[in-house]
Amino acid sequence: MAREDYYKLLGVERGASQDEIKKAYRRLARKYHPDVNPGDKSAEEKFKQIQEAFEVLGDAKKRDVYDRYGTYSDNIPNATPGSGGFGFGGFDFGGFGSGSFGDIFSELFGSSRRANASANTSPTPNFSDNPNLQKGTDIEYSMSISFEQAVQGFTSSINLNRNEICDRCNGNGDLGGALQNCNRCEGTGKVVTQTGKLQFKTPCSDCQGTGKRRLACNVCNGKATVPKAEAVKIRIPAGVDSGSRVRVPNKGNAGKMGGLPGDLYIITNVGEHPYFTRKGDNVYCSIPVTVPEAAIGAKIEVPTISGKAVLRIPPGTQSGQKFRLREKGVPSLRGNICGDQYVEVRIVLPKIISEDTKSILKEYARLNPENPRTEMGLE
Repeated sequence: MAREDYYKLLGVERGASQDEIKKAYRRLARKYHPDVNPGDKSAEEKFKQIQEAFEVLGDAKKRDVYDRYGTYSDNIPNATPGSGGFGFGGFDFGGFGSGSFGDIFSELFGSSRRANASANTSPTPNFSDNPNLQKGTDIEYSMSISFEQAVQGFTSSINLNRNEICDRCNGNGDLGGALQNCNRCEGTGKVVTQTGKLQFKTPCSDCQGTGKRRLACNVCNGKATVPKAEAVKIRIPAGVDSGSRVRVPNKGNAGKMGGLPGDLYIITNVGEHPYFTRKGDNVYCSIPVTVPEAAIGAKIEVPTISGKAVLRIPPGTQSGQKFRLREKGVPSLRGNICGDQYVEVRIVLPKIISEDTKSILKEYARLNPENPRTEMGLE
């Protein structure tokens, strides 16, 4: 399968400057880095691709070869294998020169990654001053609510399964004791991943690049967090709609290496109402009126989301005519205002008409002989 164009991978034009290429790489590396997307294979693969693209486009000589031949390989003349760490033997993010991967990763994820890999100090994280802290992941919770709850708001409590800091190891992932070689990186401090002929070496996240760690906690298996059920109090504000995301701070999964917890997002799904419909912050309903009410006018009661209101029907009201009740709609999430309510009048006839009523209607027809279909050329 053909490789994707390196310029397209980084989202830059072919004439982009080195600064533009570096900025694009930083943005994408921050988005797709494995530490930011733990367990996400697609993000990991994307990360490898942008690494490969930047290694070529970030080097003037390699970029020149790529622009001329549409690829970069050690089989192409003047493409020196292994230069700058790009050789198929693998490149190391900790040993590049100025302005390369090492510097960029230091800026993105903290300078201590490379320092720790060479210092061989204790891998136990310092929770009060740790540049490698990771914020916990967010949790999304879908909640079905009634129309009334959506427009009025409410408080509730939900049962939630979330990752909490392990009490056994206090979030360290280990129980202290003697240092041992890290099982994941086998004591090297680096994890090697391969894409085709390319090898990538990144600091091991289990030991923070030191190559050493203590025996993993037997409760959390070294993960530093454990799943726990919790009753979480939430407040749904007035005005939410289907698809609204209500943020509950710090109620997501626990962070690692001293990082803050993630957030909880309540995604609302609003049920239907027997006679109200909603568009944005405005509310709509249809109200039946009698022939006399529409013909000679009347004051009628209409329902609103906050109770009953009085609506004046002027004489000669037509079926389908709409009236607006100002600020009788849904409270806006954007501020201290409300939408409007629109009432559509629907004229209804009695199902059973008495003889006396028929006589009255015939007299009405005699006194009002106009034909509403005349404008259409009909009799």
